[in-house]
Amino acid sequence: MSLGLSIRKRRKLLNITLQELATQTGADSGNLSRIERSAQGVSETLLRKICTALDCTPAYLYALTESASTGTASNSAPFSVKKPQEFVSWFRSVAPYIHAFGGRTFVIAFGGEVVNEKQFTTLSHDLNLLASLEVRLVLVHGARPQIEERLRRARLETKLANGLRVTDDEAMEAVKEANGVIRVEIEAQLSMGLINSPMAGSDIRVASGNFVTAKPLGVRNGVDLQHTGEVRKVNAAAIQKRLDDGELVLLSPLGYSPTGEAFNLSLEDVAVSTAIALDADKLIFLMDSEGVHNLRGELLREMTAKKAKNLLQHVTDNDDAINTSEDIVYYLPAAVRACEQGVSRTHLISRHIDGAIIQELFTHEGIGTMVTELGLETMRQADIDDVGAILQLIEPLEAEGVLVKRGRERIEMEINYFQVMEHDNRVIGCAALYPFNQERTAEFACLAIDPQYRGSGRGDKLFHFCEDRARQLGFKTLFCLTTHTEHWFLERGFTEQNVDKLPAEKKKLYNFQRKSKVFIKPL
Repeated sequence: MSLGLSIRKRRKLLNITLQELATQTGADSGNLSRIERSAQGVSETLLRKICTALDCTPAYLYALTESASTGTASNSAPFSVKKPQEFVSWFRSVAPYIHAFGGRTFVIAFGGEVVNEKQFTTLSHDLNLLASLEVRLVLVHGARPQIEERLRRARLETKLANGLRVTDDEAMEAVKEANGVIRVEIEAQLSMGLINSPMAGSDIRVASGNFVTAKPLGVRNGVDLQHTGEVRKVNAAAIQKRLDDGELVLLSPLGYSPTGEAFNLSLEDVAVSTAIALDADKLIFLMDSEGVHNLRGELLREMTAKKAKNLLQHVTDNDDAINTSEDIVYYLPAAVRACEQGVSRTHLISRHIDGAIIQELFTHEGIGTMVTELGLETMRQADIDDVGAILQLIEPLEAEGVLVKRGRERIEMEINYFQVMEHDNRVIGCAALYPFNQERTAEFACLAIDPQYRGSGRGDKLFHFCEDRARQLGFKTLFCLTTHTEHWFLERGFTEQNVDKLPAEKKKLYNFQRKSKVFIKPL
């Protein structure tokens, strides 16, 4: 069940019409209808309004989504003991991630809402799992709701200037108090070790301290921000020492100056600066929305920093962009900054989904949005380490008779003729380019794309890559033999030819029983 269907189910349960919901939320009923049909995404602001009208929380709707999709309660095991083979298959599929993540540094950032709304308990279970896999963890927490609550209790007005909190002396006391309380709560949760719980046997030691040096933001647009600051430096060496000792490092959005002052910092600034200083492998933001949506409301599973900047520009130019959440304004610029300064992956995922970090990190498709500096897909010449992946791609097509059977030995001997396409360092496609130098032609053969990645033009990309390589090598034509995909080649400029047009050497090997059709394309 999608989030939209969860909203619809809750609305029907309360006997609220779509028009009534539109009136209560101040939204257009047509947009709400599209959201419920999963034809449009929902922003974090609108989701909170919907939850208020439906007397529930975002976490409730996400839990309803999960329980419907798994057929179980949201806190139950993802695999039934009646289906052990399904569990075995899944567990084997995560082995590459386990190998890849060991010894890597992850910076995980989350707002104070995670602690306020009692979501850190389940998050601590996932952190314990990552720690058991020897992932080096740095946590950065926020404190905005806790600070605002203390200001309200003290009957102090929250002062903002251009989206930044003006932290005067009284507000700074609330900031210190809020951060201290949050830190104690987080450390207490990470110290749990109850038997028969996900924390059983855990031994997480938490380190925190004055790792962040800050400076004041000063006067901006005529407003003195006082104790509001920005990161000047992160003591990476000190943090690395704690990580080397097997400790989890916990950072608050506070920084200290050489003059002995403390400054109120933003969660995003501390997280990004820390990830850059540590040369972290991943920066993960837990936020209210499920990820980044484009202007049509479609969830973007992955995007480059350049694409993210273009989206932010569109959001800036369109104030009424209905699919834009506040999270994009806060976290997407931070993700861009991190990627442009060396952090290879930044993930934006929902804090409301139980196990969101595990689903994002240990599945191919993920659950939120991943931002990278460069595109995840690359093409290159194959090497001997790719033989196993190539065999895995072509064997199903060989069984169907689409491709001629090739054994491992032949692939190993011909590996220099193969080109591969990678997605996030995983081979998802291959093709071969066999040279016939005397006739200045090459055979395009053995094109195969992983079934999970078909239907999105990747076959075309790999073909054009091979076509360009053939030109670079000085070939004048490309030819291919096919029994199943003649129209695919016709659409790409090939014309059908007689077998006599094949190079002499290839003609000797032609299988007249298979009766493959011959197609040739001039370059």
